[in-house]
Amino acid sequence: MDLRSVCVYCGSNAGSRPLYAERAAALGTRLAREGLAVVYGGGNVGLMGIVADAALAAGGKVIGVIPEQLVNWEVAHRGVTRLEIVANMHERKARMFDLSGAFVALPGGFGTMDEMFEMLTWRQLGLGDKPCAFLDVDGFYAPLVSMMDRMVAERFLHAEQRNDLWHGEDIDAMIGWMRAYVPAQADKWLDGKRRRELR
Repeated sequence: MDLRSVCVYCGSNAGSRPLYAERAAALGTRLAREGLAVVYGGGNVGLMGIVADAALAAGGKVIGVIPEQLVNWEVAHRGVTRLEIVANMHERKARMFDLSGAFVALPGGFGTMDEMFEMLTWRQLGLGDKPCAFLDVDGFYAPLVSMMDRMVAERFLHAEQRNDLWHGEDIDAMIGWMRAYVPAQADKWLDGKRRRELR
């Protein structure tokens, strides 16, 4: 695929260990050196600010998208290439989707999970066909991946859709996977059809 930009979801906090910040900086730097624009949540705090600053320092383009309510909470980054202020979280997600060719989650909290899983759901429903990756840091996402495996085992998720995402720690491998990505064609409905409405 013709990959030009990558959306990074990550914490507005920096986490408990320096390793999280190190990996965030490494990702921002690597994306910039690959000529890939960084799309992110627009803050200058936590891992968000670290990714943005690293990409900018490496000569990259950084586009922040932030809702009005969070301009002060997440301290909007005024030094990015472009900062877009939108009305709410729904507009933020839609705008980030429009601007991005792929999505990657670094460690984060509820917001990171919400944003990444919405993209996974949109893809599952055929509303998008862009690659999604979990860039792990020392096993941070291992319990989540195990939960996805359980969803498959309990028949709430198609195995092909579970496998239609990337999980690992190697940034170069992740970018290579994104560039070569071909969306899975699995049917959302495990039994191949919807349950008919009772009349």
